[in-house]
Amino acid sequence: MTVLSLILSPWALLAIPFYLAIYYLQPYFVKFRALQSIPGPFSAKFSNIWLGLSARDGQKYAAVDWAHRKYGKIVRVGFNHVSIADERALQTVYGHGNGFLKDHFYEAFVVGTTGLFNTRDRVDHTRKRKIIAHAFSPKSVGEFEEHMTSNLVRWVAQLDRMSANPTRGNYAEVNAMPWFSYLAFDIIGDLAFGAPFGMVNKGKDETEVQLIPGGPISYAPAVDVLNRRGEVSSTLGLLPAIRPYASYLPDPFFTKGISAVENLNGIAVAAVRSRIDAAEKGLDGGESRNDILARLLTAKDANGLKMGRSEITAEALTQLIAGSDTVSNTSCAVFYWILHGERANPGSILPRLQAELDAAIPSTTEVPSYSQVKHLPYLKRCIDEGMRLHSTSAIGLPRIVTSAGGVSFDGVHFPQGTVLSVPSYTIHHLAEIWGEDVEVFNPERWLNLNQRQKTAFNPFSFGPRACVGQNVAIMELQLIIGTIFRRYEFELYSKILESHEGFSKKPKECHVGIKKRA
Repeated sequence: MTVLSLILSPWALLAIPFYLAIYYLQPYFVKFRALQSIPGPFSAKFSNIWLGLSARDGQKYAAVDWAHRKYGKIVRVGFNHVSIADERALQTVYGHGNGFLKDHFYEAFVVGTTGLFNTRDRVDHTRKRKIIAHAFSPKSVGEFEEHMTSNLVRWVAQLDRMSANPTRGNYAEVNAMPWFSYLAFDIIGDLAFGAPFGMVNKGKDETEVQLIPGGPISYAPAVDVLNRRGEVSSTLGLLPAIRPYASYLPDPFFTKGISAVENLNGIAVAAVRSRIDAAEKGLDGGESRNDILARLLTAKDANGLKMGRSEITAEALTQLIAGSDTVSNTSCAVFYWILHGERANPGSILPRLQAELDAAIPSTTEVPSYSQVKHLPYLKRCIDEGMRLHSTSAIGLPRIVTSAGGVSFDGVHFPQGTVLSVPSYTIHHLAEIWGEDVEVFNPERWLNLNQRQKTAFNPFSFGPRACVGQNVAIMELQLIIGTIFRRYEFELYSKILESHEGFSKKPKECHVGIKKRA
């Protein structure tokens, strides 16, 4: 009997439901029996399909938030995955010394060599973080400003050009979201690869791709590639059984997503190639450039060893993803929420913000220096409130309980092998923490935060795996938001800010009118 005839035999076909039942029921009744009492969507008790389909639709954060509002603080969202919507759980799940590991979910984000973001090995992560941390020291971050400024100068030149051609009264109508993406990509290109991608100058989502070192150069839409990569990797991270077959599935979501993963790595390979080649051959003329890649090229671990080309490329790719996606999404969302707050209550936000900026930034200044905006209190409150409402890192980042005795929270025991997460979006939107005006843009709430609010605010994750580049991100946000509201007037046309989630939560579009301030 051939293998094919055996597979297609009536007995084998009749056995399929039996095997499926064993596959899905065994964890529920045996391995994770201790989780049976935890409420949640019915299908989520037996598999990750409910969560995976939510990720496939780009709405995982919304599905988990809905589940918490329906079932309570502790909810089972997968066969071994429990989400805890309580700010105290941040310490339990992500805190130093708990020994938890990143979930297998992160393996879907690895292309070739692991980076700081997706390595699951604790020793490897400690080694990588020590190497990379010096690139984000206060001194290093201060030296990045010149690269941010040069890209902001090009950006405002394009905004000046658009605002000079009004299409709606005295304002020029524009979808701001792509322009935040172009700026964020060019800045991180300058910082992580040695040169901007040129998106701001072109006003176009396009950059070089090299799928293999030394291979031919092609071009791809980097913003679109990054979005697709986040969507498909998040989905396959939750549905690992289909990961080996994803490129063969008839759903274009998977085929295009797998291609995007390859193209995104190709962007990093192309961007790093010339810089590393020049350094290795001594053709860089001894030039000293104050950027992330320069520090990665010279950094050494505790044994005095440098990172190899593949590891540097992996880390540069991590910075590309983290530095472009999160900053573009967050800056656009903060921009929207400031304008939304002003539209909801005219005269309450913009006059105060612009008065603060006008007092700090000379009228002849095209782009402010960081020293001029870093200590502006109202600007900071506006940014924090925008980050709370949008929550770019909206999902609960999954961690595996590794201790043999498991862990308990609020009297509920989670055995070894349980995956735990704390959903940032949900704890940022709980009225019991933030008050009845939780959905209102209110920068004044940051004047008198209570301890629960201080603990719950979690835009850059928490603990030893928190975002290593958060100081750079804050610097970019203050420069971007300070620049545009100092230089321009806006009208907000978008009624709401619709978002789609890959790994991070991205505004779909943000239509505004723009004109230069008198």
